[in-house]
Amino acid sequence: MAPISAAPPRRVTLRDRLRYRFDTSMARGPSALLGYLGLATVALVVLFGIIVLLVSLGPTGHPVHALYNALLHVIDPGTVAGDDTGSPSFVVLQLILTFGGIVIFSAFIGVLATSVDERLHELRKGRSLVLERDHTLVLGWSDTVFTVISELAIANENERDPSIVILAERDKVEMEDAIRDKVPDLRGTRVVCRTGSSIDLRDLAIANPQDARAIIVLSPDEDEPDASVIKTILALTRGPGRRPEPYHIVAEIQDARNLEAARLVAGDEAVLVDKSETIARIIVQTARQSGAAAVYTELLDFDGDEVYFHADPSLEGKTYADAQLAYEDCTIIGVHGANGNSGLNPPADLVLPPGATVIAIAEDDSRLAAAERGAVRADGGVIVAVNGFTAAPAHSLILGINSRTPTVIRELDAYVEPGSSVLVVADREIDRDALLAKIGPLRHLTVDVQRGATTERRTLEALDLARFDHAIVMRYADDLDPQRADARTLVTLLHLRDIADRSGVRCPVVSEMLDDRNRELAQVTKVDDVIVSDQVISLLLTQISENRHLAGVFTELFEADGSEVYLRDASAYVTPGATTPFATFVAAASQRGETAIGYRHADPAAAPDAPADGVRVNPRKSLELTVRPGDRVIVLAED
Repeated sequence: MAPISAAPPRRVTLRDRLRYRFDTSMARGPSALLGYLGLATVALVVLFGIIVLLVSLGPTGHPVHALYNALLHVIDPGTVAGDDTGSPSFVVLQLILTFGGIVIFSAFIGVLATSVDERLHELRKGRSLVLERDHTLVLGWSDTVFTVISELAIANENERDPSIVILAERDKVEMEDAIRDKVPDLRGTRVVCRTGSSIDLRDLAIANPQDARAIIVLSPDEDEPDASVIKTILALTRGPGRRPEPYHIVAEIQDARNLEAARLVAGDEAVLVDKSETIARIIVQTARQSGAAAVYTELLDFDGDEVYFHADPSLEGKTYADAQLAYEDCTIIGVHGANGNSGLNPPADLVLPPGATVIAIAEDDSRLAAAERGAVRADGGVIVAVNGFTAAPAHSLILGINSRTPTVIRELDAYVEPGSSVLVVADREIDRDALLAKIGPLRHLTVDVQRGATTERRTLEALDLARFDHAIVMRYADDLDPQRADARTLVTLLHLRDIADRSGVRCPVVSEMLDDRNRELAQVTKVDDVIVSDQVISLLLTQISENRHLAGVFTELFEADGSEVYLRDASAYVTPGATTPFATFVAAASQRGETAIGYRHADPAAAPDAPADGVRVNPRKSLELTVRPGDRVIVLAED
């Protein structure tokens, strides 16, 4: 076979070089094309202006007039209609110039309009740098973001030019439209949306985390949400452009098994909220204390009374019992020591040391700073002698099973007395040994399981509600979407309430909902309390983003160790039928080593100005209350 001869090298011509340079410049985008068309327009104007001057075809021989006339023909084709005063050659020349202008200048206008449209489209994508300072940065997007924005808007009412920045992998315009629809009143707070991934360092830089006062990391709706949260924290704390000062990060973790890894990444810069455990604790406390959900909601949201930290030198040297009566319209619930430790419901004889900061419930931090001094004295004549509360074994019913059920049972075990029991009923076969392995060691509870369709009336009637102290309706299987899960929960609640009403059984029912819109529907079932899990976590994240020390306060409130919220019979504190100021209940609770924070009317219609649910948190010390059957005092107590 003859060897293949190599083709001779092609000679590069000037045309090739010019074409290559043109192609390279065009790769720069519309700006290069605009430049070429602009130069072509200028060249066309200058060329025909010179021709008119040289040949003396125009009505005037002034160069400026000739160039101006040529420019008018290029940019405005209608100018040619006024050329009837010149010679025929001049008219023909100007007509050719006009045709050239139509081609070149029209192309210039078209490219310019397209370039502007593309620029506007880029701006709508939300990729420009955020220049806000001292803003709250929300990373991620889920249905909880609307609660976060709404609560931050309330919290920021007294701030100057407050702003919230949201970075999520969603279209900027879609986010803005959804926020306008779900949160119509932002109360003066500006919301800036940007499109990008929080685990991408370049995208993260767009949201300007360096100047944020607080960062909230939301758990995304995906298969492994905790992995995304941990990577986001990693991008914030270990990114090359991070600020030298510590961040204030608040993040939610779905699975407690991922907490340790998240702590390794976050260090001291993040407060991690264990969603599953927090909701389980609130469900258990609410099941044991009807009305507790309303109290927690009042403390967690910004619409009403919240928890604040306040330094008041005038309280130094006074006992905690005296401090509880110091304010007329604020309730002191604990002491935040100079060492950073938060203590709720300390001993009544504790003397407040110098530098101590009190933990108080108030309508607003500004209200706390200008709080009226308490001038009402407790009426010791109507205070009932201290008697211990006797607790009996509790028998609980749990309907439905999901990943949170073992945590709920473990939390129940921390509160109940020996000899207590819990029955778990679900519409699928439950391996009791596997369930006990997930729960861990139990000290006071025995666990039984039973298979049955909890949405069927026959199953519920066969359970005999009278033998249970309370019932907990868990959200259905983890693999169901929120609406289907809540629908099954509502059906179960309707049957339970009807069975209880027909049989005259008093069995408090607590339910967990996934969608806040279904909470209103649940009210028709007359359920005692409804916990909207995502809403509660959103409120908690928002509170901690405003003050990281609140994490310790709410941790103590939700844990079995320490002081929790209890609603106790008011007649155990004040003589039944007596009318006395709330200050008397504060003093009566203090004698028992408790802190009174509110009152619940059994019949709200019988109490003037009482809320619809009868729950008053942080009432004025001078508020006159009449103890009626079923009324409750809301206290913080250790057991």
